[in-house]
Amino acid sequence: MNFSKTITSWYAVNKRDLPWRRTQNPYFIWLSEIILQQTQIKQGLPYYERFVAYYPTVFDLAKAEETEVLKLWEGLGYYSRARNLHFTAKYVVNELKGEFPKNYKGLLQLKGVGDYTASAIASICYNEAAAVVDGNVYRVLSRYFGIDTPINTTNGIKTFKGLAQQLLPNGDIGDYNQAIMEFGARQCKPKAPDCQVCPLDASCVALEKATIRSLPVKLKKLKITKRYFNFLAVFSQTDTVLIEQRLSKGIWQQLYQLPLVETDSSTTQDELIRNTRFLEIVNHQNFTITLFNDKDIVHKLSHQHLFTKFWIVNVPQLGNDAIAINTIRNYPVPILISKFLDAYKL
Repeated sequence: MNFSKTITSWYAVNKRDLPWRRTQNPYFIWLSEIILQQTQIKQGLPYYERFVAYYPTVFDLAKAEETEVLKLWEGLGYYSRARNLHFTAKYVVNELKGEFPKNYKGLLQLKGVGDYTASAIASICYNEAAAVVDGNVYRVLSRYFGIDTPINTTNGIKTFKGLAQQLLPNGDIGDYNQAIMEFGARQCKPKAPDCQVCPLDASCVALEKATIRSLPVKLKKLKITKRYFNFLAVFSQTDTVLIEQRLSKGIWQQLYQLPLVETDSSTTQDELIRNTRFLEIVNHQNFTITLFNDKDIVHKLSHQHLFTKFWIVNVPQLGNDAIAINTIRNYPVPILISKFLDAYKL
């Protein structure tokens, strides 16, 4: 059986009609690939469409303010992608005269572009023989060839990249790369793959050996950290509210949030109002405080779980660092803060 031909034939019949599949413009392909990193298509598609509408060319994106880009990205997560997106747009415009590199090695030099993204752009836009290896491709190859080498090890990455490169057809590299990713997303799915109507069923090692559920193998290395966040919604009688920008590196860098008091464990109101950080923020003797959510809101990130309380604090007045309440939605905020603003009807 010709593996690549079978995959491409399946794709011709089953592929989804997606806007970035109707173009070979490297700007649109790059934009879609950055948005779809760590993101499913159904979630990423509206963001792609909004970015294209706001910034139809790389020149438009380069001219944008970072705050505007982060606001448009709001809710998509992994905000370093948005910062890298904006940085790279400016680099392409200012250093490369608006022209994206036309090969894998050149694309790999762009900030936020790794092996997978460089391979995707190079193959789709320039038909370069560069194999893509994402989660879908790992799954298809590990099952079809019965490979149990962990995919998140140096040996695994090298093994699967080499195999994927060997399987490339002589032409139409971009179509094939998109085909194998689509095949993994829709046919060889993580759970309950439809093996009965799979065009590769006759020669799939995992199907023959009943190891579909155990492949691909991934070592568990990630240790989840628990953190305890207390956000203070500090309102004045003159309709102003406090916000702050996260300037340090880490989650939500450059985004805005309500003032934060982080504690070692879930805290009580009495403990909170004695906290030094709380006293720095609420610099008033006359204030009222109430807890907005009775139970901690657990916000799960890839490497940490945030146990979150929102506290409503009312004070007579705030200083010049406060903003008008009706402007808070103009600032890019993490989805956790956005959901609170929705619940509090701001």
